[in-house]
Amino acid sequence: MTASPSIDPAAFLQEQLAQASPDLLRELLTTFVNALLSADADAVCGAAYGQRSDQRTNQRNGYRRREWDTRAGTVEVAIPKLRSGSYFPEWLLERRRRAESALISVVATCYLLGVSTRRMDKLVQSLGITGLSKSQVSEMAASLDEEVAAFRTRPLDAGPYTFVAADALTIKVREGGRVVKVAVMIATGVNADGYREILGVQASSSESGAGWLGFFRDLVARGLSGVALVTSDAHAGLIEAIGATLPNASWQRCRTHYAANLMSVTPKSAWGWVKALLHSVYDQPDAEAVHAQFDRVLDALTDKLPQVADHLENARADILAFTAFPKEVWRQIWSNNPNERLNREIRRRTDVVGIFPNREAVIRLIGAVLAEQHDEWAEQRRYLGLEVLARCQAVLHATASEEEPTIIGAISA
Repeated sequence: MTASPSIDPAAFLQEQLAQASPDLLRELLTTFVNALLSADADAVCGAAYGQRSDQRTNQRNGYRRREWDTRAGTVEVAIPKLRSGSYFPEWLLERRRRAESALISVVATCYLLGVSTRRMDKLVQSLGITGLSKSQVSEMAASLDEEVAAFRTRPLDAGPYTFVAADALTIKVREGGRVVKVAVMIATGVNADGYREILGVQASSSESGAGWLGFFRDLVARGLSGVALVTSDAHAGLIEAIGATLPNASWQRCRTHYAANLMSVTPKSAWGWVKALLHSVYDQPDAEAVHAQFDRVLDALTDKLPQVADHLENARADILAFTAFPKEVWRQIWSNNPNERLNREIRRRTDVVGIFPNREAVIRLIGAVLAEQHDEWAEQRRYLGLEVLARCQAVLHATASEEEPTIIGAISA
């Protein structure tokens, strides 16, 4: 009869691990990795260390120490040296990098989620890593560059993109030993299947007409087509770029940006009333009611606030362009800037960084955020129905057949 073991192996191991020092896992990993490196070097030499053999082709010549940052902490590995030639375990380590690929992915993801360098340093120290400098974090985050570049240059082959929204963010960047402001231009759209897409992102020295023209030319070259309506602010260069690259598209002035412009000419004490009147225009059930309400608002403002009434009258065509399209579209998209929520999410990530070291870092972070948002939109429910999109395309074709220019409205004061 075989006696039963007096020790439970699982319980014994659990007890020893609980009593062990926090460095136990790193010590085990160090021992295992160094044993693998020694065995691999022996295979390269043709014989084991210290063994006499006719099969030997090289000899060992000590070790060189190297720190390796892993998810278990910083491990000091001993890389064998050879008398003839060199040995480097490319199957395990990467040249000029002291971190494992999985840790690089973790750091890049934290960077993308807006974790500051200081918090990143505390995080990795809690894992037993000696620490990460700003340059190391930037170097690890650079692994996002290839993914972002592929996303920014992908063909726009899911058109027609019936609705497009364009906006720009101002980001602080260090250039030439000083801090300058860089405009990051972003465009979103609704594709032929009714889903929203991030169409492109590009950085420019300023939000100028040349910058917007280059941006839209790139979108068109990549396949942007079938655009019926573009929503944006009233930046002169942006409107001209839309007219030059998308000649059959109508232009809708962003409600949020226009409200800010109108507020600047409205007495502070009257803004609540004027804002309510403006919102009442957008809340009408059909195009005829929208224009009728707009006339009533003008009548109400003409005597009391003539400057505000003139501002509204001059912007009429700009802010009511959406009435040419089916009412199902209005509240879903054009009653507000569809990029505002996206901009807030980008700001939440970029505010953690503050001042970027260069433009490449700006595109890396914002491009990665946009790629993430693009994937989320692809998994959500359809943004607009196919029947609505078909009706909107009919409006585009009817507009294209007219001889008059299709950019609606002039630039308001």
